[in-house]
Amino acid sequence: MYGLLIACAIGLAVALCEKECRRKGLKKDSGIDMALWAVPFAIVGARLYYVAFRWDYFRHDLTAVLRIWEGGLAIYGAVIGGFVGLFWMSRRQKITFSVLLDIAAPLVLLGQCIGRWGNYFNGEAYGYAVQNAALQFFPVSVYVDGQWHLATFFYESCWNALGFVLLWTNRKKTKKNGDTALSYLLWYGAGRLFIEGLRTDSLMLLSMRVSQLLSLSLCVTAVLMQAVRYKKKKGLWAGCAVAALAVICLATGQTYLTAVPALAFAALYFDIQKARL
Repeated sequence: MYGLLIACAIGLAVALCEKECRRKGLKKDSGIDMALWAVPFAIVGARLYYVAFRWDYFRHDLTAVLRIWEGGLAIYGAVIGGFVGLFWMSRRQKITFSVLLDIAAPLVLLGQCIGRWGNYFNGEAYGYAVQNAALQFFPVSVYVDGQWHLATFFYESCWNALGFVLLWTNRKKTKKNGDTALSYLLWYGAGRLFIEGLRTDSLMLLSMRVSQLLSLSLCVTAVLMQAVRYKKKKGLWAGCAVAALAVICLATGQTYLTAVPALAFAALYFDIQKARL
């Protein structure tokens, strides 16, 4: 089911990508070209990212690195890999890199929205145990291995669906190339920053969750780049202050409080960009 969902997500994304490429004035089949460049890099990136943070397991059996059918793909690795693939496409086909990223950004959110349901069928990517009987029902929680857990995969799927709608419907209103891509960084980063703190299967770096650290980096990047692009000096200082607050939350293990900096980043970003939601 996971593979089928991913295949459906890619097919739908390619169809929408072709439509957006035509609107952007790119040559015919550019959407297919984007998929051919991005998807292989994304698969490799997803696997390498997971292996890197599970090296204690894989170093004893290097052949397990190739057995992706046993599980072990990380979405952030896929995003990084797809980013690299599109970069090389932009160089080879002489297309502005930020234009490709703007086309891909909403579609990545759509793919992530659909792909998260693979976690439901695999019984994974869930959160802490739910002891309150009043909350033991889907979609608040999910029943896995004889216990109710927070349905974090569903929360993220809904967050990504809303993000796709916002980015897709507002893509024609952006002022500069790269605005939609930076909106993706902010939207996905802010949601994952909080939701990741509810999960029980996070990849770890020392005592902190890797995905939360990377999510924080995406939020900071989006806010600071927009502040520079739109010459908002106050946004630079405010972004640094919120980043410091987020680091404190992560370092002290206050995962629930990461919702505060996540919302603050969102408010800062849209204040800088003056986007109409």
